[in-house]
Amino acid sequence: MSACAKGFVDCNVHVDVKDYYGKVLKKTSDLKSNACVAPAHPIPAFIQQALKKVHPEVTAKYYGCGLVVPECLEGCRILDLGSGSGRDCYMLSQLVGEKGHVTGIDMTEDQLEVARTYVDYHMQEFGFKKPNISFVQGYIEALTEAGLEKSSFDIIISNCVVNLSPDKKQVLAEAYNLLKDGGELYFSDVYSSGRLPEEIKNHKVLWGECLGGALWWKDLLRLAEEVGFRPPRLVTASVITVDNRELQDVLGDFKFVSATYRLFKVPKGHDKPCQYTFKVDEVVEVDGEVAGILNHSRFAEDFTFQPCGGPHGPCGVKPRAATVDPFELVLQLEKQSPGSATGGCCSTRSATCCK
Repeated sequence: MSACAKGFVDCNVHVDVKDYYGKVLKKTSDLKSNACVAPAHPIPAFIQQALKKVHPEVTAKYYGCGLVVPECLEGCRILDLGSGSGRDCYMLSQLVGEKGHVTGIDMTEDQLEVARTYVDYHMQEFGFKKPNISFVQGYIEALTEAGLEKSSFDIIISNCVVNLSPDKKQVLAEAYNLLKDGGELYFSDVYSSGRLPEEIKNHKVLWGECLGGALWWKDLLRLAEEVGFRPPRLVTASVITVDNRELQDVLGDFKFVSATYRLFKVPKGHDKPCQYTFKVDEVVEVDGEVAGILNHSRFAEDFTFQPCGGPHGPCGVKPRAATVDPFELVLQLEKQSPGSATGGCCSTRSATCCK
């Protein structure tokens, strides 16, 4: 075991993960499963354009299971947990603009070296006069010990990294503390169909492949509530296949999905259902949970709202129950047309209204 900043001590899991991502994996094609590979959902054109400007070496060493680009990013301060080679950071640095800032934190020096090498390259590519991005070495279970300030970020993202931590609750608690009031944790990760046995958790390759450390999705809901977040909102979900017979034999009947959730740090009050105008002359009724998020987050200025039964009268669209089970969402999406990749609230609808 080796110590890091201000006394935090990494465990065998951290050592194994650093070895796997620093020495074993050299490029995306070295992965033994598709758990750490982004699913083939359609990517919006503006994100495609941003990704094209990322240096090829940074992209080649990218390992992620989703697309972590929430709405309304201009001017935001963003933290990327487990930023790796920096692909998502460089993509987001374009979207937050010169007045925003992106910080990446990672414990693997080999990955950070790649990310830091290309800071000047990307700032020149983006046409920025000064860097709006920085990279910090540290552990996602000890963010404040790495020198990051509490209540200083609008958004925290993570892409297929939380599963690699041996203490998921501590990761969520640290993220909660670093978010501003109204802030959001928007992250993609791997989830299992049940609690995994020790045989799977102790398998070094499965852990490195983002499967051995996967949370049962119901445990995410519980842990998020315990640290103070509002109930998680499920955005996307995709099935993970393990095209490796040896690994599949160890996994047995357990199923896995990559899923994107968003967790908001907003007051737990008694918000009542409201009518929100998402588009011009389109009034939608939302439940109290969503009303609380919209009222207290960065989206507040992007909506007009009034209590139900106001001037517009009863609205024509009743709030629908949000799906939180990623396996259920996968089944729902299979019945819809290709490209339908979102579920729950604050996903497609909020994207249409942001400035």
